[in-house]
Amino acid sequence: MKKLKVGIIGSGNIGTDLMMKLQNNQFLELTTMIGIDPESDGLKRAKDLGIEVIDNGIEGFIERKELADLLFDATSAKAHIHHARILGELKKRVVDLTPAAIGPFVVPTVNLGTHIVERNVNLITCGGQATIPIVHSISTVAEVEYAEIVATISSRSAGPGTRANIDEFTVTTARGLEEIGGAKKGKAIIILNPAEPPIMMRDTVYCKVANDEFNQEIMMNSVKQMVKKVQEYVPGYRLRMDPIIEGSMITVYLEVQGSGDYLPSYAGNLDIMTASAVKVAEEIAQYDLVKTL
Repeated sequence: MKKLKVGIIGSGNIGTDLMMKLQNNQFLELTTMIGIDPESDGLKRAKDLGIEVIDNGIEGFIERKELADLLFDATSAKAHIHHARILGELKKRVVDLTPAAIGPFVVPTVNLGTHIVERNVNLITCGGQATIPIVHSISTVAEVEYAEIVATISSRSAGPGTRANIDEFTVTTARGLEEIGGAKKGKAIIILNPAEPPIMMRDTVYCKVANDEFNQEIMMNSVKQMVKKVQEYVPGYRLRMDPIIEGSMITVYLEVQGSGDYLPSYAGNLDIMTASAVKVAEEIAQYDLVKTL
C-alpha cells in the first residue's frame, strides 16, 4: 500500500516524540525532519534512524520539497505563520501543532471529517484536545451555556515553546470550546505545577447547561463513550471518576498519561498533541487512498 510521505518541522521534544510515534506506521512514511540546530537530540536521532535531516529550517525544505507531501509543524505559533505561507505556496498539507490557529480547528473525535480536505488544519492546544471532546459530548445531550476548563500540567513538561504560547493557549482553547465543543461561552486556564515527583496532566471540565431536565444516564453514557473514542489513539486518556452531575452543573475530571515513546509518561500534555497529530494524518492518508481507488 502506498504511504503518505510526511515530514516534521521542529526537532524539539514534541517533534522528536512525534518522530518516534511515526516509526513503522501503516499509512504514513516519515521521510524528513527539519530543524535549525544540528546538535539537537531530535535531528541526531533522526539521522540515526536513516531519516533525511534538514538543519537550516523551512528554507532548506524549499530546496527538497519532493521529500514530503504533508508536514507536521511542531515549532511555535509565531514560526508557524512563516511556515504556513511557504508551505501554502508549495501546495503542501500541514498539521499544525502550534496555537497559531491559521487553519480550521480539528479534534479527531469531533470534526475531522468536516476538514479532511483542508490544506492546513490546527490542533488547537493540549488542553483543547483533552477537553473539547468532553464538552462536545455534553452538548449533544444538553445545551451548554458555559464551559470552563482547567489544564494542570507538570512544569517539567512545559518547555520554552509551551511557556511562550501560554497567552495563545487560553485564547485558542476557549475558542475551541465554543466553535467545536458547542459551548455558548468558553474559558480556559492552564496551571504549571512544579511538584516533585512530576504530576501527570490533569484536566477539569466544568459545564453549565441550560437546564437540569436532561436524562442523567444518557449524559453519563455520552461522556464515557467519548472517552473510549479518544482512548483509541491516546491510550492514557481516562476519567479519574464518574462525571459529577449537580442540577445544571456537570463536572468531569480527566487524567492523561503519556505513552513514553520519547517523553516521560507524566508529559501527557505533549503526548496527546502528538497522538492526535498522527491520528489526523492517518485519516487524511486513508481518505486520499479511497479517493484514488
